Amino acid sequence: MGKGFFQVPTAINEPVKAYAPGSPEREQVQKQYKAFYNTQIEVPLYIGSQEIKTNTTKPMSPPHQHQHVVGHYHLAEKNHVEMAIESCLDARETWANLTWEQRAAIFLKAAELIAGPYRAKINAATMIAQSKTIHQAEIDAACEFIDFLRFNVEFMSQIYEEQPDSAEGIWNRVEYRPLEGFVYAITPFNFTAIAGNLPASAAMMGNVCVWKPSDSQVYSAKVIMDVFKEAGLPDGVINMVMGDPVMISDTVLNSPDFSGIHFTGSTHVFKSLWKQIGNNIEKYKTYPRIVGETGGKDFIIAHPSAKPQQVATAITRGAFEFQGQKCSAASRVYLPKSTANEILELVKKDVESFNKPGSPEDMGNFITAVIHEGSFDKLAKYIDQAKADKDAEIIVGGGYDKSVGYFIEPTVIVTKDPKYDTMCTELFGPVVTVYIYDDKDWSTTLELVDNTSEYALTGAVLSTDRYAIDEATKALQNSAGNFYINDKPTGAVVGQQPFGGARASGTNDKAGSAQNLLRWVSPRLIKETFVSPEDYRYPFLG
Repeated sequence: MGKGFFQVPTAINEPVKAYAPGSPEREQVQKQYKAFYNTQIEVPLYIGSQEIKTNTTKPMSPPHQHQHVVGHYHLAEKNHVEMAIESCLDARETWANLTWEQRAAIFLKAAELIAGPYRAKINAATMIAQSKTIHQAEIDAACEFIDFLRFNVEFMSQIYEEQPDSAEGIWNRVEYRPLEGFVYAITPFNFTAIAGNLPASAAMMGNVCVWKPSDSQVYSAKVIMDVFKEAGLPDGVINMVMGDPVMISDTVLNSPDFSGIHFTGSTHVFKSLWKQIGNNIEKYKTYPRIVGETGGKDFIIAHPSAKPQQVATAITRGAFEFQGQKCSAASRVYLPKSTANEILELVKKDVESFNKPGSPEDMGNFITAVIHEGSFDKLAKYIDQAKADKDAEIIVGGGYDKSVGYFIEPTVIVTKDPKYDTMCTELFGPVVTVYIYDDKDWSTTLELVDNTSEYALTGAVLSTDRYAIDEATKALQNSAGNFYINDKPTGAVVGQQPFGGARASGTNDKAGSAQNLLRWVSPRLIKETFVSPEDYRYPFLG
């Protein structure tokens, strides 16, 4: 603890700025967007104190204007990944032994930098790289990332404060040591906050990291590294490498010093990495921690008592914000026959009120582009299939165009088959499928919701009947790690709704809580006896 029992600043959720027309924040982010858009940058590998340019690069283009290039990022070879591992190990002892309040100060400073001078930069970068509207960028890259940094410092202090009782004559204490080795962080394209938090949360607890950001998020990942460096993060604590993901993972997972993986991405990739870790288990100095949040096939179920306008808003926001590319996005919906037509007409009205999908620079757009051509092609295939199938009907949307950007119209499919492909398959785009059930089948429909998907990330029930809410809460207890009552299934707030799911959706280690930070420490119990015994005999021996 050093020279005092220090209280950290009380964590509060960062207020979300409105970006209303004429507001200073709107003008700042528009100016920064134009500056980024009209220049090109190079993103090097960040390894120790070096910024390495390998001269093997890939271009970075906005998904909404994919012919426009905003920069290039450098690709690592195997020797660079080995350098990153070595850099971690070189930094580990000094970083692990740094007093915890000094580590805390770095990440608290990072939060203040994002809240202030870097806010427009990190938001504009996220708008360009991930095609987020300013609102979606603000709640992610600015507010959620700030919240992760501030609340994790508070959680860290609470963890360190948790100590065992001591009996007379002894003193029991627990050290929360960082893991012995290094942590591998693999982060997704869809949340800049997650990209920053996965390496930062492990590093905050004294660990060192190799970080591989998504190829589609490198532009805003550079801003994260800029923030960490300005905040005073020592060289080698977080090393950022880009390149062939299989090569990078193979190299990392073959190191005997690999001690944990912090992952957000696809279920398929996570399972393959878990298998690879298991096959390599004899190589490692310690059992690696495996923490992952993966896919979702998130649901909304409305009870006949639910208010149609509230259900419609939950669907529109839950399914179509950020083009449905949230792990928590509503993807399958169950509506009662008595109110389904009214609800669907309201959703249709909402969707038809959107501007055509376009650039986030136009702040009148609610919908922009999906992340890349592979995603576009997958979604177009499922939309075409729904157009052809007799047991499916597209009631709104269904259009797509990739000539300028990867634009998919928000699409609502109604199906007569509760196990129709798009009711079961994770699509990760602005496509939601609706099944209409008979009101009398409420209870059996809850069973259907539970049994339809391999995932269990988020879900929502809407009802004004408290008995129905209670029944759904119990029936769906294993169907979602984050369960919402009378709300959309998205929008978890750090410090309020710890996030994560089970089944095929991950290890449910709850990002945004102390539970997650506990995975990145290896506690050591120290028992000190003040007056040691000098006779082995116990009283029972007489």
